[in-house]
Amino acid sequence: MHFKLLAKDKDSEARCGILTTGHGEIHTPIFMPVGTVGTVKAVHARELKQDIQAEIILGNTYHLYLRPGTEVLQAAGGLHKFNAWDRPILTDSGGFQVFSLTDNRKITEEGVIFRSHIDGSKHMFTPEKVMDIQRKIGADIIMAFDECPPGNSDYRYAKNSLELTQRWLERCVARLDSTEPLYGYEQNLFPIVQGCVYKDLRERAAEHAVALDRAGYAIGGLAVGEPTEQMYAMIEVVNRILPQNKPRYLMGVGTPENILEGIARGVDMFDCVMPTRNGRNGMLFTTEGVINIKNQKWERDFTPIDPAELCYVDREYSKAYLRHLIKADEILGLQICSVHNLAFYLWLVKEARQHIIAGDFMAWKTSVLKKITTRL
Repeated sequence: MHFKLLAKDKDSEARCGILTTGHGEIHTPIFMPVGTVGTVKAVHARELKQDIQAEIILGNTYHLYLRPGTEVLQAAGGLHKFNAWDRPILTDSGGFQVFSLTDNRKITEEGVIFRSHIDGSKHMFTPEKVMDIQRKIGADIIMAFDECPPGNSDYRYAKNSLELTQRWLERCVARLDSTEPLYGYEQNLFPIVQGCVYKDLRERAAEHAVALDRAGYAIGGLAVGEPTEQMYAMIEVVNRILPQNKPRYLMGVGTPENILEGIARGVDMFDCVMPTRNGRNGMLFTTEGVINIKNQKWERDFTPIDPAELCYVDREYSKAYLRHLIKADEILGLQICSVHNLAFYLWLVKEARQHIIAGDFMAWKTSVLKKITTRL
């Protein structure tokens, strides 16, 4: 894996680059559609490639481990072969999902014992096992196994949690470095910088991660209940320490505004379920503002979903037709909303990239945010 910086904004920490993997190039800043169980909900791989122009998607270790299972994935030749996606894949370690099972898991020094949300069966994730699972899934970028503390954690809990995460990270590194990829291409580990909203813990976590000298780094444990300004402050703290010549991934974030503010603070990679999840509930992000397509005001609006025509659904379908589909509970409506919202997110980061290169990113960010955050 190689990361090449191409340009940096003169008025902020925003930058753009190219991340090269065994399955192709990723132009940063980038948004990564979430394909938790091996598919981006309601979206074909063809649409992701041709219309949305996604360059990388995500899978989730916890969900793929439980179903279809690593034996099936390995027999298929890895997730790329299984889901017919020939571009890069990143897998989350499943740590967030495991720790969200508050009543069905037990944290130990060795790892986490948990019960499946599917059938109640008992399992254990250790740092070593999670590395082995991600090897079998076959992602180009794999995440370290960590504990994600709640956003309102007190200092003592956050400190103890971070220390456990750091010990687990060292075990992840040791395991990955002692094993080989299964499918003939490189797999790279990103440590996850935790520390909740405490500056000294975030600094300690970032310094520890950098000392392990990996291909890239992730910032985790944000957008989990803390105020937005604290999230931005923690990004700034961490990015002052993370190396300039390696990619930075802000996990699970977020709104279009969050993404642009993250880019301004030096983040390169983002993911979030918001475009597809909100889309399935009738919320559309457009270049003109935010639309609740269920509202009656769109009943006779025969104009395109987005005048910018970000993808084929904008050219082929009107707001009135889309509203009809959503109100009638037609599956096609969920698909159209999902495709459009993902196209919007990819358009947003592509525009950001162009304005970083042009040298007017901050002025553009200010103007575009006023428009795209307006409720229509």
